[in-house]
Amino acid sequence: MATRIEPTTSPPRTTAWRGLFLRLHFYAGVLAGPFVLIAALTGVLYAATPQMESWIYSDQLEAPVGLHQASLSDQVKAAQTANPGGDLVAVRPAPEPGDTTRVLFSEEGLGESERRAVFVDPATAQVRGDLVAYGTSGALPFRTTLDQLHRNLLLGEPGRLYSELAASWLWVVALGGLVLWVSRRRARRNESAEKAESVRGKSVRRHGTIGLWVLLGALFLSATGLTWSAYAGENVSDLRASLGWETPALKVAGGGEHAGHSGHGDVPAPPVADQPERVDAVLAAARAGGIDAADLEIGLPAEPGSPWKVTEVGRGWPTQVDAVAVDGGTGQVLGEVRFADYPLMAKLARWGIDAHMGVLFGWPNQILLLLLGAGLVTLVVLGYRMWWKRRPTRATGLTFGRPIPRGQWRKAPRVLVAGLVVPAAVIGWFIPLLGISLVLFLVIDLLLGLRSRGRSEPESDVTV
Repeated sequence: MATRIEPTTSPPRTTAWRGLFLRLHFYAGVLAGPFVLIAALTGVLYAATPQMESWIYSDQLEAPVGLHQASLSDQVKAAQTANPGGDLVAVRPAPEPGDTTRVLFSEEGLGESERRAVFVDPATAQVRGDLVAYGTSGALPFRTTLDQLHRNLLLGEPGRLYSELAASWLWVVALGGLVLWVSRRRARRNESAEKAESVRGKSVRRHGTIGLWVLLGALFLSATGLTWSAYAGENVSDLRASLGWETPALKVAGGGEHAGHSGHGDVPAPPVADQPERVDAVLAAARAGGIDAADLEIGLPAEPGSPWKVTEVGRGWPTQVDAVAVDGGTGQVLGEVRFADYPLMAKLARWGIDAHMGVLFGWPNQILLLLLGAGLVTLVVLGYRMWWKRRPTRATGLTFGRPIPRGQWRKAPRVLVAGLVVPAAVIGWFIPLLGISLVLFLVIDLLLGLRSRGRSEPESDVTV
């Protein structure tokens, strides 16, 4: 009788650690998938809002082009007459012919970063409506709603945990998928043609190919999303401050308690109550001082005698975010901050945030975000579909796909496991929700393992 001789060759080196990465990728994908899916869908919606906003609020945003233009101060007076209960805080002149001027007021009852925007026809100084505007971008109600939906699911501060969880785990899933894709490429050399052409094999290859295409975009969204997050974002801010990577603040020449006053000799001039009528002269002084962007905001002094602040708010390319402080009485430029003088990391942060919002390169940026969002949605759906296909077909009741078996860390090289512990601890501290959720998963997995101890569990092939 012939005796079957078992092969003595050792398995490929990748199989020793591949199970560990497969288990991590599997559980990270299953747990973070819903958060990534919601973030991708709401992000795709938000990326398309500029054009929709222009259409929805065309009555407020657009005005007939006239042969003559009213002075900015006359436009401000018209807005004050239409909104007598608000406190005038800023003016955004019409950036292009056919656009309206925004006169911004603070009011009781508005939320954080919200202001009442009164829209004025530059040609006739007639008010065309008013809306609540949000943030530096001046987002109007429709875009603000989608922004908050993407950020916190309209649940306020507690809802931000969802988006931070998505950003915290997205890069882990993406890099884990890259490792598995590389190892699978090597394993396919010895894979049988029958297995390669199986339904599951095709699904895995499709999932891996799409993941490879969106890899850089996923890493970018994860990194920029974390800068906005509540907990990891605070650590990012502290790190930037410690390394001198902060965005420079506008400082007034001279400083001290009389900063912004026009001094003559050793005796400072008494403060002069700045009036809205000075807005035209302040704008002219800012233009002479190098503020040349079409999109800008003129901020009124917080108190009499303080300087006006004129800031470029253009977030396209090239980026225009220069700012100057102007003495309302003399028109003298008292301080300035130029984007060209930003530290490199501050520039990268500015560009990253604007690209994340889809405004850096205009419509090409929007299209890239739409494609990236669609790719992430497809990845999540394919991932859950593959998990569903792994469920026992003869089981009754609600069943789920088989998980990757426990104990994969025992098969991995000890050096690899030990080398992952310290970086994981550091990253978990820097990205708290990642660390907390990872520890929680390990505890739950340990409890489930203890519960199933003594039961015979069928081994399943972890080589996808």
